[in-house]
Amino acid sequence: MIVGLNHIFEHEGREFHIQVEDLGEEHASFEVRVHSGGGIVWQKKMSYTEILEKGLPRAEQDEAVSSAMEKAMHTVEAAIARGKLP
Repeated sequence: MIVGLNHIFEHEGREFHIQVEDLGEEHASFEVRVHSGGGIVWQKKMSYTEILEKGLPRAEQDEAVSSAMEKAMHTVEAAIARGKLP
């Protein structure tokens, strides 16, 4: 289990705190939350069942989940920059 990622992303004078939290193998998902102005402005749960179904060794599985979490964070940053998210 990867605990999570946190990043502060600044765009057009606003500060966004992006959190990505692994919910564990029993849920086979992680949640992405965007905080701004003291509250959550966007969130989404994302499944990683397909990674677990591959039956990878633990280190490779953890790397694949971590990579998916990082990709999600970068995708959210890009969406904010393009005005697609609050």
